[in-house]
Amino acid sequence: MDFIRERAAPPRSETEDGRERRLGVEIEFAAVSAKRAAEIVQEMFGGEVREEDPHRFHVEDAEFGGFTVEIDTQYAHRPKDGREAEGGELLEDFRGEMRRLFGDIGSVVVPCEVVCPPMPWSELGRLDALVETLREAGAEGTRSSPFYAFGAQLNPEIASEDPAHLTAMLKAYLLLSPWLRAVMSLDMTRRLAAFADPFPERYVTKVTSPDYAPDRSALIEDYLTDNPTRNRELDLLPLFAWMEPELVKRRVDDPRVKPRPTFHYRLPDADLGERDWSLSLEWNRWLTVERLAEDADLLARMGEAWARRRQGWFSDRWPMECTQWLLLSRPDGP
Repeated sequence: MDFIRERAAPPRSETEDGRERRLGVEIEFAAVSAKRAAEIVQEMFGGEVREEDPHRFHVEDAEFGGFTVEIDTQYAHRPKDGREAEGGELLEDFRGEMRRLFGDIGSVVVPCEVVCPPMPWSELGRLDALVETLREAGAEGTRSSPFYAFGAQLNPEIASEDPAHLTAMLKAYLLLSPWLRAVMSLDMTRRLAAFADPFPERYVTKVTSPDYAPDRSALIEDYLTDNPTRNRELDLLPLFAWMEPELVKRRVDDPRVKPRPTFHYRLPDADLGERDWSLSLEWNRWLTVERLAEDADLLARMGEAWARRRQGWFSDRWPMECTQWLLLSRPDGP
């Protein structure tokens, strides 16, 4: 199935200053240690491995920038704010041993995560190769165990700060979110884990209305009013914190929000352990959102159709209706 590793080009492949858009990726898996995963990253991208603790490693000065590989839980790592500095050397040794043990035990069900630096979207094949190498080393995904609920995250760089473009992207995602879940055949473990809350229906109805055309300030204010949380599939707090840092900090004082000019997309499901899964496949699915955002007429008609339904966000037939809309929108027909 070579098509799952073929990368389509986005409708806007460059930023407004003419530079190729970049893509950041975060990948979760089990059964390969953070140390071994860091060694694999180094083998493929160069750089030097630095151990921060037994369950967090940094691959520094690698191609494209620095990678971080870690067990994805705060309890296995030293707090970054230094809150454990007090207590003396003996107590710190005890804390360090407990963190190591927690990481060893937690690695049974807590995912290991590779956080990749932003790289040109056209280089995504390099990350598909990383996924394949991790898989060959024994990495497992969600479907390998009922205890696993792993995922991945895509961070596509925005093509423009124009509020009309950002609003169109948000409209497109809100309309296609149930369709994305359906085509991914979301794993039951991932469903039960409730990986991210859906957007409030009132917010979806407001934004997807063809009449919704806010300026920059209104777009951000409306988002923060109904979504003052990181717990969203498409988390726009990093983007808005990059655009309006003081405004976002006043409304959401969370140190985990890292300002960056990207759409922070948490995949409903991802399965590194399966050979018919790839990052390029998920990227191509994401591009369905970007293409819809470029079609103002289709976006308006789908928004009107959504408003007419008014049967709730998880209407059983909406994903099928989305498929019909997308097929009928093709220039050569379905």
